[in-house]
Amino acid sequence: MSFIYDILDVILPFSWADYKFMKNALLAIIVIAPLMGILGTMAVNNKMAFFSDALGHSALTGVALGVLLGIENEIISLLAFGVLMALIITRVKNKGNASSDTVISVFSSTAIALGLLVLSYGGGFSKYSSYLVGDILSVTPNEIFCLFAVLLGVLNLWSLIYNKLLLISINRELAASRGVKTVLYENIFVVAVAVAVMFSIKSVGILLINSLLILPAATSRNIAKNSRSYLCISVVISLLCGVTGLITSFYINTSAGATIVMVLATVFFVTYILKKK
Repeated sequence: MSFIYDILDVILPFSWADYKFMKNALLAIIVIAPLMGILGTMAVNNKMAFFSDALGHSALTGVALGVLLGIENEIISLLAFGVLMALIITRVKNKGNASSDTVISVFSSTAIALGLLVLSYGGGFSKYSSYLVGDILSVTPNEIFCLFAVLLGVLNLWSLIYNKLLLISINRELAASRGVKTVLYENIFVVAVAVAVMFSIKSVGILLINSLLILPAATSRNIAKNSRSYLCISVVISLLCGVTGLITSFYINTSAGATIVMVLATVFFVTYILKKK
């Protein structure tokens, strides 16, 4: 990491870049932003805006299960329960008669209640409250490398299945008639979202993870002309707003995650108004 820090010192001659924690946060944003920008496009296409929210809420239950089972590495229990939750929600949504938002809301409410119930037993929830708001300024180099590995995995996955996922999002029946295994590819997508969310949750926080996933894609949809520009604009907006929010939070002394989301929300409303006009 020292080599990367040296490069940042050369290309970023700013006061905020003098701090190691800001360099780590910047690197984390550079990795998380395109990751969320890519996955968010398909989440918006499939009207799963609250899906990542449900997964974020399930993080508390994953931590709780890890505590109960004595698992020292919390990311293991987070990933295991997050992936399981994603697959269950998808199956129930596809098999049942209830709408997607209803199914997701039921699982989301249940997951966060169960997690809070277990973690608050004996009044010990305070040490887990950081999962709610996150703290990207405390991200470690190891966590950055893990996020980078997830990003590479998603990029490789997208190059293989993006067209199939796009066809499914446009018309599920048409995709099935073309021989696309809709259930398989939907499950692959939700597992990818679950992995990305669980690895990002500690940095971004449960309360903000959904915004970071959905807002860039929603903004891009306001101005994009086709699927290619939709994907590219989402990634660019996520990156620019992420970096802008991080630097702004440093100078005005506010929460980095919340500031990033406010920047994203501002850009969304501006593009929305321009689209209407």
